[in-house]
Amino acid sequence: MLDKEKNYLWLVVIHILLGVLIYLTPIIVSQIYGYVTILAGIIILIKSQNKKNEVLYISAYIVGSEVFLRMTYGDPSHEFAKYSVFFFLLMGIVYSGFSKNALPYWIFLVILIPGVIIANETVDLNVEFRKKIIFNLSGPICLGLASIYTFGKKVTVNEMGNILLMMGLPIISTATYVNLYTPNIKDVLNGTGSNELLSGGFGPNQVATIFGLGMFIFFTRLMLYSRTKLIFIVNIVLAFYISYRGFLTFSRGGMMTGFGMIAIFVFFLYLNAEKKGRLKLNYLAIILTLVMSVTWVYTSYKTEGLINKRYTNKNALGQEKSDILTGRGVLAEEEIDMFLESPIFGIGVAKGTDIRTETMGYTAASHDEITRMLAEHGSFGILGLIILFLTPVLYYLGNKQNIYLFCFLTFWFLTINHAAMRTSSPSFVYALSLLKVKFDDEEDPVHRK
Repeated sequence: MLDKEKNYLWLVVIHILLGVLIYLTPIIVSQIYGYVTILAGIIILIKSQNKKNEVLYISAYIVGSEVFLRMTYGDPSHEFAKYSVFFFLLMGIVYSGFSKNALPYWIFLVILIPGVIIANETVDLNVEFRKKIIFNLSGPICLGLASIYTFGKKVTVNEMGNILLMMGLPIISTATYVNLYTPNIKDVLNGTGSNELLSGGFGPNQVATIFGLGMFIFFTRLMLYSRTKLIFIVNIVLAFYISYRGFLTFSRGGMMTGFGMIAIFVFFLYLNAEKKGRLKLNYLAIILTLVMSVTWVYTSYKTEGLINKRYTNKNALGQEKSDILTGRGVLAEEEIDMFLESPIFGIGVAKGTDIRTETMGYTAASHDEITRMLAEHGSFGILGLIILFLTPVLYYLGNKQNIYLFCFLTFWFLTINHAAMRTSSPSFVYALSLLKVKFDDEEDPVHRK
């Protein structure tokens, strides 16, 4: 066994044990873990001076651990991960600079300013409202900074795989912790709605989002980085278990996003593979299908068929639910109405929640970043969205070896439509689509054209 394969196995074991340790000694160990991660990142970055894009590995690890730290109370503030990513990306820009072609993302950041000015003119910027503004803008700012750093930076396919692995390792700890949190599934089944008790006591939407991402990461490792039978089996087990725990959250958005990413990844692998490589892909696709089928059947058995009803939009009695979007559609419609009332400058950052409270009698934050951008930023929001959609697609024309590009865009787009930018993952994963990816000089696991 090669040293790097031994190291991979050790990393997997360590993160399983980390999940167990934090479950047994909650909060304090989780907080130590969070601070040590940041401290280690700072030391690594200062020593390396970011000569090999170390900031991407550090940021990826923080992004992967964000939900885990939140559910185990290991972060000192709700936005701790985003602020940490801000810091490391800025350090990366200081050490390595940025491409002049990243201008669209500077424009995107400037576009966010009018919404803040409008909010300032319509309400008193007290401490609470300033927190709301920061909460609403932290995701877009994280996306802008990450994109400015990554635009045009060169990495190999193997380096991209390692960046994703750094994101995936804390997800192993998350799955381990969630399993220990609810050892007996049937005791906490309470219908077909999203289940917090099966999500580590945390928001099912965010947990499913990170598990969907983890499912994608370990399926890609199964297809590209499983050079021995032992590593192949380990990756199958990880992909199966993370998928299984993701299904058990009963939150559909994150898992359906993961499936979409996998389908797109396989498609682009076929495009870049020669005849021999495509034959290998056929076998891998069969294995992938079998693993997912077994995962679904096992989940259905453990949930007494409730998961089937959840994904067919039925309640526990088998009756079809009237609202497949579980209330998100109503929020999106309201934000479109807000945009139509203020189409030029929008209503101002963070005003959507206040308007609902004042005029409609309930408080609810947006789950859809697209309609939120329209409502709060008006025509500037449209311009910002055009930049975000078109730039990576046009960039792909000169970056066709980035087999991950449309997978990352899919994750970003689908996630911001059901979970907004609550976490840093859609922002950072979007930025990875702007890396200049080249195949390695050595032969790849799937032979390329």
